[in-house]
Amino acid sequence: MEIAVIGCGAMGSVYAGRLAAAGNPVLAIDRWEEHVARIAEHGLRITGPDMDRRIGLRAATTIPDEPMDLVILAVKAADVGAAARQALRLLGNHTVVLTIQNGLGAADVVANVVGAERLAVGIASGFGASLRGPGHAHHNAMRALRIGAYGSLAAPAVEQVARTWRGAGFDAEAVADIAAMQWEKLICNVAYSAPCALTGLTVGEVMDDPDIGPISRAAATEAWRIAQACGIAVPVTDPVRHVRDFGACMPNAKPSALLDHEARRVSEIDVINGAVPHQAARIGQEAPVNATLTALVRARERAWR
Repeated sequence: MEIAVIGCGAMGSVYAGRLAAAGNPVLAIDRWEEHVARIAEHGLRITGPDMDRRIGLRAATTIPDEPMDLVILAVKAADVGAAARQALRLLGNHTVVLTIQNGLGAADVVANVVGAERLAVGIASGFGASLRGPGHAHHNAMRALRIGAYGSLAAPAVEQVARTWRGAGFDAEAVADIAAMQWEKLICNVAYSAPCALTGLTVGEVMDDPDIGPISRAAATEAWRIAQACGIAVPVTDPVRHVRDFGACMPNAKPSALLDHEARRVSEIDVINGAVPHQAARIGQEAPVNATLTALVRARERAWR
């Protein structure tokens, strides 16, 4: 497939590099000029548990008028609207747009720009990646990528996208109910994102902390309750066990919200913990645990501004 990846930070670079290594013509698009220049001149180096390879691919800071088979939006939720508008120059009659962000709400923004009929949503679980420098991305783990249609995108088109990712070494599957998968991940994210960001603790430390642990579990349970109230068929029967099993697989991990705070960046907390009270309000309910955690994170971030 002819593929463009918009947003080649840590995760986007891993996506672009591995997809290109599998033989797909890939165009990497990012605002970091030094990163783009290094990729264009020397290729993109991808390191991780199963590879250390330099991969040749195209890279640019601006988007050409060039239809693609697949456009991947790998930016943060706050940037997804701008990325979707940029992607319009890459759309042909049969182009699929795949958006991969944390939390809830980003896909709605993308659908309003590119059209729900061509949009697929990706959920990446258990991925750990970092940029070691310009032109060098490292990944620690790659557990699973689940892909589903946002609206009326045909199942064969979704499966073709998933098959392309599998060919690049990802554990990728097409799923019928992407909303259920989003909430399944969100339940884990709310348990650790705000608690880790506010305390500086890792996932494992939050799990076992006598003061923060109960708050983490309450956030997850509240999200699970709101998912059920919204009619989401989330495949979780015990939210506490669900988040503990998730955390046990990566006890030393730092959620993106904590990494953002360590770098004094604004996090995606509004679409993670903040998504729970937002969705609750739509059905006339409240989510005070996640609302409080979100407010505390926002207050810290306002001080940096």
